[in-house]
Amino acid sequence: MSEKVGRWLRDEIENSILSNEFAPGERLDETVLATRFGVSRTPVREALMQLDAIGLIEIRPRRGAVVIDPGPHRVYEMFEVMAELEGLAGSLAARRLDTSSREAITLTHARCERSAAAGDSDAYYYDNEEFHIAIYDASQSDFLKAQCAQLHRRLRPYRRLQLRVRNRLSTSFQEHCAIVDAIFTGDGEEARRLLRGHVGIQGERFSDLVASMAR
Repeated sequence: MSEKVGRWLRDEIENSILSNEFAPGERLDETVLATRFGVSRTPVREALMQLDAIGLIEIRPRRGAVVIDPGPHRVYEMFEVMAELEGLAGSLAARRLDTSSREAITLTHARCERSAAAGDSDAYYYDNEEFHIAIYDASQSDFLKAQCAQLHRRLRPYRRLQLRVRNRLSTSFQEHCAIVDAIFTGDGEEARRLLRGHVGIQGERFSDLVASMAR
């Protein structure tokens, strides 16, 4: 099965969990999921392992995959830490930017522009992911990159929900524009401030996310 189909399957199960179609504590049966999505059990098993790795489900002995509810407070804490890590990555990227990193950020930024203009939140999500990875790479800190990538994966479902909030797509891209300008002009402190604000979920953004999780 192709990587694209495998990703689609994982996203579909993920969306069903976040929409409460699969409730916290519910057991996810591989055979039932395979029948529902028209695939074999192998890609279902792989998708469940990926969701286990980010803490959305837990694979338990004798019970199999069980849906986990981290709760809004836990999600808020993860975003809080993610904002600080992203801010640091942006600051280092501004100080250490080289030609290849500049090209990677430019390329991924252009992809985000296209998907934002098309209003395609799912495509923008994946382009956005590559944009942030390009910033991690530009920091030239392998340890920081690994920490960012790990937490980014755990927040993946909630970041996708964020992008479905009204006007968030265009707002996110405009924030990207300012971040790119700060990094390219070497303003580390501004890059840090902008990325912290871009990733953080204070005030209305947190309320919008919680409302999306409750649907």
